[in-house]
Amino acid sequence: MNAFMHASFGVTDFWTYVLGTIFIVLLPGPNSMYVLSVAAQRGVRAGYKGACGVFLGDAILMVLSAAGVASLLQASPALFHVVKYVGAGYLGWIGFQMLRGAVRNWSMPASPAGAQAAAEPLDRSANPFTKALVISLLNPKAILFFISFFIQFVDPQFAYPALSFVALGLVCQICSFAYLTTIIFVGAKLADAFRRRRRLSAGMSSGVGAMFIGFGAKLATATLG
Repeated sequence: MNAFMHASFGVTDFWTYVLGTIFIVLLPGPNSMYVLSVAAQRGVRAGYKGACGVFLGDAILMVLSAAGVASLLQASPALFHVVKYVGAGYLGWIGFQMLRGAVRNWSMPASPAGAQAAAEPLDRSANPFTKALVISLLNPKAILFFISFFIQFVDPQFAYPALSFVALGLVCQICSFAYLTTIIFVGAKLADAFRRRRRLSAGMSSGVGAMFIGFGAKLATATLG
């Protein structure tokens, strides 16, 4: 299989790439946590809207990597730091908004109206697709993946490197689709419980919010090395 992939698509160490991609996708990150939160609060359809935003964001990062932007970021640490800190700040802001909404829901009177409000999304005006797309594009974890891992498996001597990037990107998107689908249906199973239990919903939102702040803090210290 390795020889076939190399001969046909210019991909080196194919199974190493597949295993590495699976492990990286399975690591908790802002993309998956946001999709889980959306699915738990709004259901399967909204979860898939968020997932589609992630898919598009990853596809854009793949295209940018293939176009040489990855090399530009590697050659320009200042530019990488700008992207990194903007992304980390955005993740921290989302986490803060989630925590604020969770506190508001937690202190809401225990009434049918209060329970219904707690079941509503923290940001009813947010489009899951758009928000997930922005999270994906500003996610330094994903940027680092496409800079330091993704491009290592493209044979520089291959005549059609675009084909190599397409093959690698397809594997990445298949792994991401399988994982996010699992996340979405797990979240949807939790949705009914959140609708009935106001404090459980607020607790889940505060937990995800705290994780987003943690992601922002951790990613702010990420390096190219």
